[in-house]
Amino acid sequence: MSYQDDIKALTQLREAMGSGWASISPENAARLRAQNRFKTGLDIARYTAKIMREDMAAYDADTAQYTQSLGCWHGFIGQQKLISIKKHFGTTKRRYLYLSGWMVAALRSEFGPLPDQSMHEKTSVAGLIDELYTFLRQADAWELNHLFRALEEAKAAGDMARAAELEAQIDNHETHVVPIIADIDAGFGNAEATYLLAKKMIEAGACCIQIENQVSDEKQCGHQDGKVTVPHEDFLAKINAVRYAFLELGVDDGVIVARTDSLGAGLTQKIAVTKEPGDLGDQYNAFLDGDEIESAADIDNGDVVIKQNGKLVKVKRLASGLYQFKPGTGEDRVVLDCITSLQNGADLLWIETEKPHVGQIAGMVNRIREVCPDAKLVYNNSPSFNWTLNFRQQVFDAWEAEGKDVSAYDRANLMSAEYDATELGRLADEWTQNFQRDAAREAGIFHHLITLPTYHTAALSTDNLAKGYFGDEGMLAYVAGVQRREIREGIATVKHQDMAGSNIGDDHKEFFHGDAALKAGGKDNTMNQF
Repeated sequence: MSYQDDIKALTQLREAMGSGWASISPENAARLRAQNRFKTGLDIARYTAKIMREDMAAYDADTAQYTQSLGCWHGFIGQQKLISIKKHFGTTKRRYLYLSGWMVAALRSEFGPLPDQSMHEKTSVAGLIDELYTFLRQADAWELNHLFRALEEAKAAGDMARAAELEAQIDNHETHVVPIIADIDAGFGNAEATYLLAKKMIEAGACCIQIENQVSDEKQCGHQDGKVTVPHEDFLAKINAVRYAFLELGVDDGVIVARTDSLGAGLTQKIAVTKEPGDLGDQYNAFLDGDEIESAADIDNGDVVIKQNGKLVKVKRLASGLYQFKPGTGEDRVVLDCITSLQNGADLLWIETEKPHVGQIAGMVNRIREVCPDAKLVYNNSPSFNWTLNFRQQVFDAWEAEGKDVSAYDRANLMSAEYDATELGRLADEWTQNFQRDAAREAGIFHHLITLPTYHTAALSTDNLAKGYFGDEGMLAYVAGVQRREIREGIATVKHQDMAGSNIGDDHKEFFHGDAALKAGGKDNTMNQF
């Protein structure tokens, strides 16, 4: 419904309600409605799920149409990211938000900073989703408030052409609300716990939930050692739990990302249940490391024996009670995990790798696509990778394989600044720059994200300010390094009172109090300096 249509409908409603509503302005009420497009988190989840499904179809038709996101640990950070995207690119299309469980643990727990081991309060995940969307909806209200103020000025000046132009912008306003890919870790318990938490996340607005195949109570960061996976039937039960949560809440096209940590996980907590050779449990158990035995005499007290490929095998069990996989089976386990997940309700895949290598990722995806042709990845462009060193070593290895002389370079020391301006350094930067485009085209990556970039940017910018402000630069560190740049680069936060809603509040006071409104934005407001 357009702004004018809303005014007409609200005018009729006011008339129907009689004199008691005489002080209610249909224009003001229509303006408030326009500035609050989404009434509930479920409205957001349904809206953004549709966007993701359309984007997935667009990627299937053209791999150049991949999507991206940055991880954000606070609503304000997410808000400023989307405001920046709209400012620089004119649209939020194919740009999402990522909610990282790592950043929830490190920055959002009431216990203080925690490792990424699912020890934080599970409700903080849904709380952050709600916070992110609160700030994005406020960005809509803030941007539309400026348009409505400009509309009032145009009408007061009698510039009806400008007024019509502004009304068209209001009617066609693109929201800052975009899909969030939300990390539910390993589900925070059994399938019932996963289902209950998934509902809270969806009710807060999540249209896409990412879940991993680690053991909940042994969960580790995907880029650390000691990861323990679960048999497929356990993981599929949690995928089902998330799907049921989406369906119960009416988000029928909700998106599930199945993450496998098998490439770097050498342990499992359980031996899978198997009923016949070749079934899923048997395939999982076939990866278990062990020693063949000939008779009961080879079995010691406490040993566990299974039938593996028609032979009796005493599986290797650690002092922790965990079982060990055969060395070198990680990639095969990844492929089986991915195929099984897609065949049982997952929509997208996430393969946690130890390095950003297009060829390695493509090798696994191509095997998956032999069974599931439309398999697509969400990929973690992780800050845990040393990107500079990785890509310089990739260039070095490629040159060496081609027979090119690499004697001028020390492969183990390629991080050194002395290589920044070299041919190898420049080519590595070019490969890094093109990584997302290349991987989207060659390795089936639909969505590229950086899990915790704003953790690092907050630390870096704070370090730069603290170094100067508490040092010789004093106030100039803030003025030259922050405020002057904000003004010249058009960063909205330079008018921080406005960004926090002061002008919106002033307009509301006028709605509610009329001419008696005591407003903050008068001549003595120092924000008028900007």
